[in-house]
Amino acid sequence: MNSAVVISAVVWQMSCVAGLLGIAVLAITLSRSKSSTAVIYSATLAICVAGLLGSIRWLLDGTQGASGLTLPIGLPWLGAHFRLDALASFFLIIVNLGGTLASLYGLGYGHHEQAPQRVLPFFPAFLAGMNLVVLADDAFSYLLCWEFMSLASWALVMAHHREADNAKAGYVYLVMASFGTLALLLAFGLLAGPAGDYGFAAIRAAQHTPYAATLVLILMLLGAGSKAGLVPLHVWLPLAHPAAPSHVSALMSGVMTKVAIYGFIRVIFDLLGPPDWPASAVILFFGGITAVMGILYAMMEKDLKRLLAYSTIENVGIIFVSLGLALAFQANGLKLLAALAFTAALFHVLNHSFFKSLLFFGAGAVLMSTGERDMDKLGGLIHRMPLTSFAVLVGCVAISALPPFNGFVSEWLIFQAVLQSPELPQWALKIMVPAVGAMLALAAALAAACFVKAYGITFLGRPRSPAAEAAREIDRYSLSAMFILAALCLLVGILPGPVIDALSPITLQILGGRMPIQANEPWLSIVPIAESRSSYNGLLVMLFITFSAALAVSVIHRFASRALRRGPAWGCGFSDPTPAAQYSGGSFAQPIRRVFGTLAFGARDHVEMPPPGDIRPARLRIELHDLIWEGMYAPIANAVSVSSDRLNRLQFLTIRRYLSLVFATLVTLLLVLAIWS
Repeated sequence: MNSAVVISAVVWQMSCVAGLLGIAVLAITLSRSKSSTAVIYSATLAICVAGLLGSIRWLLDGTQGASGLTLPIGLPWLGAHFRLDALASFFLIIVNLGGTLASLYGLGYGHHEQAPQRVLPFFPAFLAGMNLVVLADDAFSYLLCWEFMSLASWALVMAHHREADNAKAGYVYLVMASFGTLALLLAFGLLAGPAGDYGFAAIRAAQHTPYAATLVLILMLLGAGSKAGLVPLHVWLPLAHPAAPSHVSALMSGVMTKVAIYGFIRVIFDLLGPPDWPASAVILFFGGITAVMGILYAMMEKDLKRLLAYSTIENVGIIFVSLGLALAFQANGLKLLAALAFTAALFHVLNHSFFKSLLFFGAGAVLMSTGERDMDKLGGLIHRMPLTSFAVLVGCVAISALPPFNGFVSEWLIFQAVLQSPELPQWALKIMVPAVGAMLALAAALAAACFVKAYGITFLGRPRSPAAEAAREIDRYSLSAMFILAALCLLVGILPGPVIDALSPITLQILGGRMPIQANEPWLSIVPIAESRSSYNGLLVMLFITFSAALAVSVIHRFASRALRRGPAWGCGFSDPTPAAQYSGGSFAQPIRRVFGTLAFGARDHVEMPPPGDIRPARLRIELHDLIWEGMYAPIANAVSVSSDRLNRLQFLTIRRYLSLVFATLVTLLLVLAIWS
């Protein structure tokens, strides 16, 4: 690729960013116009398609170089550097594909928005911020764009600020975002070193001491991990994602968390230099804990959007486990296995952006049609919203890692990497990796149970409320966005080989190795390492499932009685025909709560059973505690509140006391300076 084409690739992406910022300004001027929703979402869709096509072309071109652009803004001696390479192009595909489909969804969903002027200006600005974070090539530009992305998303979280708990969600999100930015600032300060050169090229070329590398890893786990949703830094995520409009929730969960993962990969795998194996153990530990805790939280939820938000935490944990494996293999010079684990992580990043966006779109469709997010007030929607129900079913199957959909492929690749742990020379990793693999297996099983609950309680059975009974199918724009994602979930699941080959430039750039070329395998199979170890063919699996299902249906229809019988559904021993007697989300989760609830949530069941002859109804009250919030964040919040109350007395001091305080502070500072020098 010649230099003119290389330069034009970055210029093209930056032009798309400028277009998105221009649309944000246009949205302010059109805020009172009736056509503003259609104009803004259509324009955003067009710009995102342009950015998506440019990113796909760059990634598939096969060029191993990188393109750069410097703008005369930012720090006077540094400028603003932007760079497009294989890693950045992959994450730009995720950002712009998510933006394209969220804009398409918004063409229908946006007409139900009560205050579009609070959403339209910040929606394209949010997308522009995520693009800029991925393109940034110096620490100052990265942090500035990161903060811009955070503030734009905070404004979207606060779009419905008058609704219950939304203001709290925005406040918690802003505090955690500020904390994450501070951690990133300190990490880049350590990377820049005494020379203070904040360009990524200089950081990449510098030598970093083991002490500095350890601190950078901790700070990146705090900074990028808080935005991605690592436990115990996840507390903002189940509050903010449900508070935002549904297409924004899809972007925050399916895309923004991936931008945070990009930042972690860029620093730890690219800028920091050759890793040490203890770093991988830390990442594996937090990834495994995050995967299990995230899905346990989701299992206990009855709010559909909060359930999806907690499920994002689980999938972020899965991705970090795979990244930890890649780091462990890389530290021991096992390039092929490192490429396998790293490819699996990137593959799951892509897959999660597909099925989680689809599921948030489905939750938004349910919310549009019924006005409800509480699953215990839904039910029976498969008859009233059949198209939405089918699309959401695809998303539930995909996120449950069932073949032939895409979620199975990436998790299967991760387990293939876990099975190679005997190749690691360190006994600590030989023991830890299988243990984390068992945690992933537990998380996968719980995820399947969780989404059986989510789909069954929401779409099956009988309506549990008048709103569910009056539900109707949604608009064609929203359905189109959901069916595109459903098709991608199936297509990537049955044809994973081309995706793996498309990711190979990234593994070559970051790790210096790649997986075997999958295009050479017969019958569109994928072989992670060698045929003697394992292989998978999504197309044949799909054909087998289709043939088996068709055969079963034909046999049943051929030999079963054609007589039609109608009768009441079995009510679990209860003759009461009311919908309230159906299986609920709480009763579905009860076995899991009995096993894990005491340890994970401090769960208690309070049963009020009146004695015989007492006409009072029996009651069951379930008590759950967020132990991380109550044990970690609530004490900090209380300490800040108490300190603020005491410091508030300073504004009521007399002039003499103010002067005394200033004099004491000056003396203290002089003593500190004298001791320091």
